[in-house]
Amino acid sequence: MHKSEIDIITLGCSKNLVDAERVMRRLEVAGYTCVHDAAEPKGEIAIINTCGFIGDAKEESINMILEMAERKKRRQLKQLYVMGCLSQRYIKELPAEIPEVDGWYGKFDYDALIERLAVSGERLAASGCAAYERTITTPGHYTYVKISEGCNRFCSYCAIPLITGRHTSRPMEEILDEVRWLVSQGVKEFNVIAQDISSYGLDLYKEHRLAKLIDQMAEVEGVEWIRLHYAYPTDFPMDLLPVMAKHANICKYMDIALQHCTDHMLGLMRRHITAAEQDALLERIRRDVPGITLRTTLMVGHPGETKEDFEALKAWVKKQRFDRMGAFAYSEEEGTYAANHYKDDVPPEVKERRLDELMLIQEQLAAEKSEEKVGKTLRVIIDREEGDYYIGRTEADSPEVDCEVLIQSERLKVKIERGEFYNVKITGFEGVDLYGEIV
Repeated sequence: MHKSEIDIITLGCSKNLVDAERVMRRLEVAGYTCVHDAAEPKGEIAIINTCGFIGDAKEESINMILEMAERKKRRQLKQLYVMGCLSQRYIKELPAEIPEVDGWYGKFDYDALIERLAVSGERLAASGCAAYERTITTPGHYTYVKISEGCNRFCSYCAIPLITGRHTSRPMEEILDEVRWLVSQGVKEFNVIAQDISSYGLDLYKEHRLAKLIDQMAEVEGVEWIRLHYAYPTDFPMDLLPVMAKHANICKYMDIALQHCTDHMLGLMRRHITAAEQDALLERIRRDVPGITLRTTLMVGHPGETKEDFEALKAWVKKQRFDRMGAFAYSEEEGTYAANHYKDDVPPEVKERRLDELMLIQEQLAAEKSEEKVGKTLRVIIDREEGDYYIGRTEADSPEVDCEVLIQSERLKVKIERGEFYNVKITGFEGVDLYGEIV
């Protein structure tokens, strides 16, 4: 057990990761050594940043808490704290269930956790550490920038508004200050995230401000790539599209969750958009930002989904040919509209079969997309060296979730560096990943 060492364990999405990095920075200022996601935790204090989005994520979080509670029982750990989405959602129930935890904190009160652990409150206050400063746990050349928290959409199946509350935008200047600070730390690639970037600015400025924010981010010297995640199709800010087309350092990439394609299902899901409106939006995005990579997420097995709905979904996926697509089977979340008003009437085995069928279609489409890139020269940023390969990504590939480009190290005639950009000729592919050579 290492004294004054804190193990930070982050579960869930990149939005959670940003929170964990902020906590780490401030604890380090307060005198601690923080280790993130250690293979073998050795600190005398552990903080678990939990996810509570869907059943599998909740189970993973609970299992990790129980595992660390066992370490505490064996006296391999002195203090255990839990923060994040799971504890935000079940703050009343969890303390009685797992008494080994020394403190439960939600998603928005981690300042109280920091103050509780701080060696000196005066030292922390006098550090001059801005609220947005953080210890970067990703490879130093890329990071995530969270521009808002919460969601006002209240889709039938989704517990996020119950956990995060109403949509709250961060002030533009604060975000831009953060971007400038991150550039000073060596960051080149900025993945913009929120539960709903489409609504950015509506609460603070009474108008859409995403286009203006991204336009100004793109003007910051040192920003090489900006990539946009988690747009919502309803009330989409169309003024963003010319901004994306204008700036070379805004990746021609958008992650926009669509969930389904029939009026019947979009209505049951409370998406507040019709199938025709959704298709028109996709057509407009592709027209105004030529060559854009579209990533989406779809759901199968939502209450009321008929065989006809699912067949229409499969046909639509084949027609749209999304560059990247994820999908998941509906799971009932207590407190949501679907849990309160619908019967979970699609059998589990049908959900899984539909999920498999849909992903098989996407695998075939993804292989075709990869084959189209063979022979092309693409700009690639190098993330790491692994085995016999340097591994990087194109502007069409977000970290962790998308494809990678593998470059055989023994064939290199030039020394290449992590975090630098290179022109790579694509020579082949395997599954979704590409193989290439430095030009």
